[in-house]
Amino acid sequence: MERPILYLAITNHGFGHATRTAAVAATIQKLCPEVLLIVVSTAPRWLLESYIEGDFIHRPRGFDVGVVQKDSLTMDKAATLEKLLEIKKNHRSIIASEVNFIRQNRVHLILADIPFLATEIGKAAGIPCWMMSNFGFDFIYRNWDDTFTEVADWISSCYSKCDRLFRLPFHEPMAAFRNITDVGLTGGSPRYSADEIRSTWRITAPVEKTILLTFGGLGLQQIPYHNLQQFPDWQFITFDKLAPDLPNLVKIGDQKYRPVDLMPICGRVVSKPGFGTFSEATRLDLPIVSVTRDDFAEATFLLEGISNYNKHQILTPAELFDGTWDFLLQTPQQPRFLEPIAKNGNEVIAHEVIKYFDVM
Repeated sequence: MERPILYLAITNHGFGHATRTAAVAATIQKLCPEVLLIVVSTAPRWLLESYIEGDFIHRPRGFDVGVVQKDSLTMDKAATLEKLLEIKKNHRSIIASEVNFIRQNRVHLILADIPFLATEIGKAAGIPCWMMSNFGFDFIYRNWDDTFTEVADWISSCYSKCDRLFRLPFHEPMAAFRNITDVGLTGGSPRYSADEIRSTWRITAPVEKTILLTFGGLGLQQIPYHNLQQFPDWQFITFDKLAPDLPNLVKIGDQKYRPVDLMPICGRVVSKPGFGTFSEATRLDLPIVSVTRDDFAEATFLLEGISNYNKHQILTPAELFDGTWDFLLQTPQQPRFLEPIAKNGNEVIAHEVIKYFDVM
């Protein structure tokens, strides 16, 4: 039998899409080691390797822009539109070059999160394009202003050609998609025991006084680290290389460690609204402290999702950036729903991909 080959196309937007797709890819690889993974992403290889333990081909290509951002919360809409229009102008040559690659490498299936051109690439190459996400970029752009309407319509028409969508929790309706399968939470699982993490990073504070600060791959310039001085007997953990040296702040500099690896020793995670962090924390029942984002439509669905299914504290930007962080002394709110959320998204998507290869 021919070796099954899966082409994973990942949006350029941030690191969260790359890590959640890599978590699904790793599950596919564990369940069916003969599948060859081709990961098409501008995310750095070390990030993908922190989730995918086996071999894979990394093809550093981007087919979309996502949102151009200065940091994890500041968006540049004008630059985003300019880049989108450039992609629209050049889309035929982008598609042709990928179709050529797909045919040369005998790819059988595309799984995309969630660059809109992937559907056009699949159609032109004559193979199915499946997608996974909790939102589409047409939804994000429509929420901005009228200058984005035309490009958002074009993106919706691309999404409508998707053969199958695995819709993740905390989602917008995703109305452009015609064939939707709802699945549970995706993400990585911790690789080390709590004792290993504590001894490696010399973390001695009790769980309830250990706080993970994570604001995505872009970081955040204005994290008010000075507030940490109000909590001398607490320990804070960050992956931010630019964070100041403080006695109660542990900076994780080794790329083999991921935020999810530190979560089991923490009492809370403080984060911007982001599916990857929210999903991994909720899979581990770790309470989330997050902040409202009125300018990013996805944030409403993410914050509603954690309010429904996880212990949470939702702050205003002023409380997070200008306050004294006394929210840490308060108890997180209980989730609205008693029924737990499904946490088997990786496995459900992986099984469906493998099933497709079995019958091809």
